[in-house]
Amino acid sequence: MSQLTPGRIESQLAERVRSLEVRWIFPGSLESAVPAWLARFPGEEEVREDAYLLDPHLGGLSVKIRAGAALEVKMYQGSPGVLEVAGRALGRMESWQKWSFPCDRLGPGDVSPACWVPVHKRRRVSRFSLADGQAACAVEFTAVRARERDWWSVGFEATGPDHRLRGELEAVAKLVFARPGPGPAEFGLDESRSYAAWLREAV
Repeated sequence: MSQLTPGRIESQLAERVRSLEVRWIFPGSLESAVPAWLARFPGEEEVREDAYLLDPHLGGLSVKIRAGAALEVKMYQGSPGVLEVAGRALGRMESWQKWSFPCDRLGPGDVSPACWVPVHKRRRVSRFSLADGQAACAVEFTAVRARERDWWSVGFEATGPDHRLRGELEAVAKLVFARPGPGPAEFGLDESRSYAAWLREAV
């Protein structure tokens, strides 16, 4: 991994991002139903593998190596409440602060399975923004494989000025859930959690 001196850390903090997020994670695979549900919105696809730090457990922090090329640290900053789309979805909104540091590409043997959990992701992301361009919200479907089990996830991530985040997230969620969710999935509070919480509790 690249050496980080105080000067480099300061310069790389330009990668800092504030976000308001909601995510649901389900066991199994709905790889055809969910993309079809979201196909009415333009999207970009990506395949990558992230590694999440589980040991030691750092309360309030999510640490991962993104695609072997960046170290990302997210700090949980509380919840402003529950996202509710009447009759369609309930999810926990979570505020996060994220820092991203470039690092040298890691090989398969560089991540200890005792401390890090590799998570393979196939993602489709649609992006929405307000007319003034000050806030944006990404909607993500991800087919996930971790510890030889299949999962899938739908997540919303709003970024921009703090006072715009909740309104942007709620508006995009209302647009997406104008159609019922895919298959038998129930987008409820029990399924609503971050990747870090999911890895500690379910995987």
